[in-house]
This record gives sequence, C-alpha cells and structure tokens, in this order.
Amino acid sequence: MTLKAAFIGLGAMGEPMAGHLKQHGLLHAVANRTHAKAEAVARTLGVDAPATLAELAAQCDVIALCVTADADVLSTVDALAPHLKPAAIVIDHSTVAPDTAKQAAARLQKVGAYFLDAPVSGGVEGAKNGKLSVMVGGDATVLERARPVLEAYALRITHLGDVGAGQATKAVNQVLVAGIAQAVCEGLALGEALGLDPERLIPTLSAGAAGNWFLEKRGATMLNNQFSVGFKLALLHKDLGIVRGIAEGVGTDRTVIERSLADYAELMRQGHGDDDISGLIRLKRKH
Repeated sequence: MTLKAAFIGLGAMGEPMAGHLKQHGLLHAVANRTHAKAEAVARTLGVDAPATLAELAAQCDVIALCVTADADVLSTVDALAPHLKPAAIVIDHSTVAPDTAKQAAARLQKVGAYFLDAPVSGGVEGAKNGKLSVMVGGDATVLERARPVLEAYALRITHLGDVGAGQATKAVNQVLVAGIAQAVCEGLALGEALGLDPERLIPTLSAGAAGNWFLEKRGATMLNNQFSVGFKLALLHKDLGIVRGIAEGVGTDRTVIERSLADYAELMRQGHGDDDISGLIRLKRKH
C-alpha cells in the first residue's frame, strides 16, 4: 500500500523536499505557518492544503516536519497528536535539542504514534537535488516503514540509535560546519587581501588537503559578495545555541562554538541575519 505523506514547513529546505515527495507519488498534503504559502505550494504540486493540522493528521500515514525551533516542533506535535491515524509516523527534519526529540516521541507514544528525529545536512542544494544526508534516531522498524519517504530526498539515510541520536549527530555536524566556515572565510579573506586570483585559488585549494564542500560551493560566491545562496546564518546561530548547551552538559571544549556564536551575533546585529553563513567573511576582511 502506498503511503500517504504530508510535509509541514515549506521554507527553503521544506518546499523542495515536498516536491520530491510529489515526484515519488507520496505527497498527499502540505502545511505551513503561513497558510497562504501552503495553498500556493499545494496548487503548484496538485495536493491538499488542509485548513487545520487536525485535518492533515487524519488523512496521512507519515508526516514530515521541517520547522524552525524546539517550541515549533512540540506545538506541531501537540496539534497533530489527538488526530493521528493509529501507528502514524512523525518525522522531524528540524534541528532541535535531543531532549526535545525525546519529549515529542513521548507525547506521540501516548496516542499510539511514532516519532523519528531525522535532521538533515546538505544545504539548500541538497534539498533541491534530493541528495540530503539524513541522521535518524528512533526505532529501526519504524524507520523501515518510513524509508520510502526519506528516500525521496535523501542520498544517505543513517540510523544512529534511539530517539535523540539524530539530533546529537546534527549537533556534531553543526560544530564542523561552523569551524569549516571560520577557516574558509578567514583563509579566503587573506587570499583576497594578497591579491590572489580566485579563479585559480579556489580550484587549487579544493584539489588538495584544504578541499571541502563549503569551499567548493561557497568560495566563489562569497568573494563575489553573494550571500543569499544557502543556509541563513541566523539559523546556524540558533543551532549553535542548542549545541552550546549539549557541549556544556558533557563538558567538551566550546572554542569554535563560542567564537561562531559571537561572530554570527555581530553579523545579525549589523542586519545580515538573512545572509548565508559565508557572510562571515565580512568580519574576516581587513578593516
């Protein structure tokens, strides 16, 4: 039997992910905080945009979320829970604290439904191309039932353990993302100040030990002062606030986390919160 899937949260990541579900014949309904956006996407994709989450919940077997904050995840779960089909699955692609994922799972368990915390990495490009890396926490049997939905937009799906393990892995991911951005932005600002040709510099660096996804995908755009191509820095700042709490709890070093939180807070103060994270180069350039 073909699963009926819904997608809630139609931002830069969620809208293309919903589109892939439609292409795979799985998408039944969409929802968004701004209902007009949901209606517009629904018209484009030829699916429903129910007026309430209660209506959406009653119609679907698997419901994927991609929303902004911990409170959004819990409020959405609370709105869905009383109306879900028996054994329905809620998959959360948001970046939240592992404890939030565990709370959501407990609330759904009370109504006989299941929860997978499944944050993603791969950026807006990965969402558009259907090549996201999905980090999943939850019951392995539930994951297998939900796998057709995830496969619609994933290049890699990894089961990492019980509920919360996906978000713990995403916390590690965000530290690496922040640290790589620090290094690439600082290095390219130096190259720029030294007058090096970016068309030669970036491919040369990418071919050696310094090569990485961020340099390849954002190097040229940041040197051209194009900062609207990827993941918003205000969202990474939000994520790193969660990661700080996790790192404090286990007692690990937070040097990259704290520096990045301070830098992105300064960029937000300057009005650049909607820049992608490569906007960090603004602070690295000589003043």
